[in-house]
Amino acid sequence: MSVEMQLARIIISELTDNQVIYLKEVDGERQFPIMIGIFEATNIDRRVKHDYVPPRPLTHDLIVSVAESLGAVIERVVISDLSEHTYFAQLHLLTASGETIEVDARPSDAIAVAVTYDPPLPIFVSEEVLADATGTSVDGGESI
Repeated sequence: MSVEMQLARIIISELTDNQVIYLKEVDGERQFPIMIGIFEATNIDRRVKHDYVPPRPLTHDLIVSVAESLGAVIERVVISDLSEHTYFAQLHLLTASGETIEVDARPSDAIAVAVTYDPPLPIFVSEEVLADATGTSVDGGESI
């Protein structure tokens, strides 16, 4: 089962290589950080805070363009796994024939694709990942 999340904050620091984005539960209070690179953080920030249109397509624009050129629609982003402090994500695409395809992606890239759309694509996090990231059990209680 997955929980819908939204991009809550982007923290960009020029003093470190790692930047932070926070995802917050849409219908709840849980939130958690994901460390990402400066380029991904900057691109996400530009899309969220400004009507930024790059002079040339960025990688995230290219992904959207390739999907559309192939007749597919990117429906949502899913952060599906957490292993050794590393998050894993997928883009879920719907093809013209109705087939759903899951494409592996880094969470930062997947979220950058999500915010390329207006309105942004939905972002989901598996309940297990959310429980691990927030220190709660899958049923919502504190984990020990």
